[in-house]
Amino acid sequence: MGEIQRPGALYQQVAAEIRSGITAGEYKPGSPLPSETQLIERYKVSRPTVRKAIAALRAEGLIEVIHGKGSYVRAIPAPAVTIERTITRTGKTFQTGHHAWEQTEAPTVYRTSTTVTTGPLLGLQEREALFGVDRLLTDPETGTRALHRVLIPFATAADEVEQLAEAPDTEPEQIYALLTAAGHKLTWQETVSARMPLPDERSTLDIPDATPIMHTARVTLGNHDRPLILEELRASADRAQLAYRITADRPRQLRAV
Repeated sequence: MGEIQRPGALYQQVAAEIRSGITAGEYKPGSPLPSETQLIERYKVSRPTVRKAIAALRAEGLIEVIHGKGSYVRAIPAPAVTIERTITRTGKTFQTGHHAWEQTEAPTVYRTSTTVTTGPLLGLQEREALFGVDRLLTDPETGTRALHRVLIPFATAADEVEQLAEAPDTEPEQIYALLTAAGHKLTWQETVSARMPLPDERSTLDIPDATPIMHTARVTLGNHDRPLILEELRASADRAQLAYRITADRPRQLRAV
């Protein structure tokens, strides 16, 4: 192949050629890329240019660099675990899809406040007082990790279930039971997003470079659709997938004026 003539920074041109080779199947998932020397010869560029191209593809998550071995086309494995997001109830007992996951360490309980993100989900203004509870969970079969957070407004603890003020680290399933016993008919609303992990999330969840996390935000709603608590679950997108049971809701009836 001759020298690249397309516009753009030279390393970006090399990266585009290698990316096209990966997309076309020239470089198979899990296989090594040609060596730096071979890429220099193939594309008629300098070693720094090749290294910048490899760094760009690594940042995109297309390749991984194994120390002492070279660059490999990243294989995208099937997720190791499926997390059932459906909540089930038997009598007064609730169960979530990750109830069997093990807590790697004791929950961390702290006081915090709503943000521009969490406030609207809880129907509160910014900087309203909350209890926060963080848990690091591990799937015992696959070793997949997940970060689980519960945010409990002070109002929920004071007005609905006083036990939550004394023990914010009550398990979520038990919180559902306590809220139900307090007279609430519970429903849940959940949103799912993806983003790149923060440095502490990457290390805690043991996430490879250039791998996004899935971030779910589940609001427990009580009577009159009042938000009561917020749960967040974060897991590596290449290790976990989410599953939901979907049922058809009845359309809301319009009231006559």
